[in-house]
Amino acid sequence: MKTPAKYPPFSPYLTVKDAKKAIAFYAAAFGATELYRLTDARTNTIGHAEIMINGSHFMLADENPAWGNRSPLTLGGTAVKLCLMVVNTDAAVARAKAAGATIEMPPADMFYGFRCAAVRDPFGHQWMIQHEIEKISPGEMQKRWDAMVAAGKTDCDTADQ
Repeated sequence: MKTPAKYPPFSPYLTVKDAKKAIAFYAAAFGATELYRLTDARTNTIGHAEIMINGSHFMLADENPAWGNRSPLTLGGTAVKLCLMVVNTDAAVARAKAAGATIEMPPADMFYGFRCAAVRDPFGHQWMIQHEIEKISPGEMQKRWDAMVAAGKTDCDTADQ
């Protein structure tokens, strides 16, 4: 059992249906490494697991309504998106798709200076996958945002600006 040398001040905690499959998916799609898992022998489920993705610490567990843990699949969606910074968005999205993710927005250059894509993992969680292509000041981002809104577009419509 490995644990992080020092726990970060913030770690996302995901609830999924079938945490064993989720850990395998995150390894295949995002290069995750598993630190450890705690398995409930009575139910053959994972009560708690910890993984690392690109140096970031994540926790996850199987859905357990008795503990108030419900997955996005049970809830019918999620209000949270996870943002994964990568070296190459297109390659990372291809890897995620090959592992079973659904592409919700193909890679595109965005007004805020990133090449970005959106995928949904097989467990209902949404991931923004992106890398920086241009350094942009907050002031310039605001100008570009204002122009986008004035044109009646969403950020998904602003590919290749």
